[in-house]
Amino acid sequence: MSHGSDRMQLVKDGPIAWIIFDHPQRRNAMSIDMWQALPRMLDEIESSAEIRVIVLKGAGNEAFVAGADISEFETHRATPQAVLAYEEFVDGATGRLARSPLPTIAMIRGFCIGGGMAIALGCDLRIATQESVFAIPAAKLGLGYRHGGIRTLMNLVGPGFAREIFFTARQFSAQEALVMGLINRCAEDSDIDAHVRNLCSMIAANAPLTLRAAKQAMLEIEKEPEGFDAVLCEQLVQACFESDDYKEGRRAFMEKRKPQFRGK
Repeated sequence: MSHGSDRMQLVKDGPIAWIIFDHPQRRNAMSIDMWQALPRMLDEIESSAEIRVIVLKGAGNEAFVAGADISEFETHRATPQAVLAYEEFVDGATGRLARSPLPTIAMIRGFCIGGGMAIALGCDLRIATQESVFAIPAAKLGLGYRHGGIRTLMNLVGPGFAREIFFTARQFSAQEALVMGLINRCAEDSDIDAHVRNLCSMIAANAPLTLRAAKQAMLEIEKEPEGFDAVLCEQLVQACFESDDYKEGRRAFMEKRKPQFRGK
């Protein structure tokens, strides 16, 4: 079955479905066709009665997903209309992943940055190697980050660490990620495959309806409270994407230099 991207692979192995981000020349950075393919893959996996758990991983050892494919920004994220369309693809993919009734595991080697973090946060569990690296570099690029992703991060690591991750935009080690609760477990690189397979075996042996009911209850509990001003949050994000700083952030990234932000 075609999923609309040759940069995404689906491998079914007994009760495990492996979704592989296969764009190693760009450290598995997510292109639009990859974002679009992810929900279609989940549809196919969930229609298969024998699959009990989904593992998402990056091809090679260098990265899980090193972010969105910045080379597409000038064509797909340069205007407010294009940004909105792109954000809908990303939100649609990560939201669909989070809503999957099956347990999901992010198996993280190397870079887990930006869009890679959004995918990892959309999974139920995150298992990483000791050499893995985490960051949300939105503030280095001047782009806006929608409130749904921020809520997911805050629910996981708490408000203090969420602020540190966003405000510094720096890279965090696997050891730091473990302390924050950003990842569940940290394994030696040579052990991570066995660790994840063992975890999958434990999950696959459990009652699927119990797990489905528990996961749905957790998703309901995490829903936003009443009185939340989503419109204000969206306006502030839009202002980021309409700013000169966002243009400067994109150019600086492509030119491999430090951006000079002016707050305009």
